[in-house]
Amino acid sequence: MKFEPAITPYLRPAAGVGAVMRQVLYALVPAALAHCWYFGFGLIINATIAVGVALGVEALALWLRRRPIEPALSDGTAIVAAVLLAFALPPLTPWWITAIASAFAIGVAKHLYGGLGKNPFNPAMVGYAVVLVSFPAELAAWLPPRMGDIDYVHPTLWQTLRYTLTGDAGVSLDALTRATPLDAVRVAFAESQTMSESTSAPWFGDFSGRGWEWIGNYIALGGVWLLYRRIIRWQIPLSMLAGLLVPATIASVASPDNFAGPGFHLFSGAALLGAFFIATDPVSAATTPRGRLIYGAGIGFLTWLIRTFGAYPDGVAFAVLLMNLAVPLIDRLCRPRILGHD
Repeated sequence: MKFEPAITPYLRPAAGVGAVMRQVLYALVPAALAHCWYFGFGLIINATIAVGVALGVEALALWLRRRPIEPALSDGTAIVAAVLLAFALPPLTPWWITAIASAFAIGVAKHLYGGLGKNPFNPAMVGYAVVLVSFPAELAAWLPPRMGDIDYVHPTLWQTLRYTLTGDAGVSLDALTRATPLDAVRVAFAESQTMSESTSAPWFGDFSGRGWEWIGNYIALGGVWLLYRRIIRWQIPLSMLAGLLVPATIASVASPDNFAGPGFHLFSGAALLGAFFIATDPVSAATTPRGRLIYGAGIGFLTWLIRTFGAYPDGVAFAVLLMNLAVPLIDRLCRPRILGHD
């Protein structure tokens, strides 16, 4: 009797890159819907621009490198990076800033280092950090959340699209935008206000801004789904949140008037998005179990340091990129011992 051997590889992964990326996008849908409800249609416009530019730059880079184009475009990695970038950008970001961020994320942070699986830095955070440093005023133009208890009318889809494409929404930008919770607390501390005074505005909820709290809840729900599906490992989200919340708790207990509490840090900015969707990037993150714990804790602690003492209200992007630099050393120090060797 003759048995035909299977062709290599004999062990096949349970899911390919495309399937994993689709699961990440599915997990972001509830947060995207909440984002559109509270902050308008800017996320959809930003994501459309970012995805279009990302796919175009990906195709151009592959063509210049003489690599197959269709398989890379269909794996979903460029789309996920573009969507995460869109989540980080304000709803009224001018189209050219979104395009620059997306082009830099794919063209430089990904393909300059050799393409998929070889980038040492998180592409979405590289693109975001570039435009954040270059255009700080535009990146601070956030809308207030939809609440219904203040005299504010959100821009329509046409006004949002018009401002994104032309820079003119028919009304002044100052009339449309408000400070984020992190910005508001930072300014209040600079004016010697206490934490309770800085969060007394009507658009603050139980922990942070009302819309930000609900979006954070849905991001966490998507993160739990990724953990359930084993798309991501638990070490990085848990250690990152611990690295952020433990020092925030200690500082808040020691001086509640001068430091924001853990609930505020958890539901403000990109803390939850970073813990479940950004820091868990399988290429630029640490790979060993113990290394993931160190990597995540470092991101959380650096985020707290930047938010508390740094020049930027949020610090997730810079914390991720700094810890990306440390990944080779972390993996080397946390390399498991090979059986039969000391």
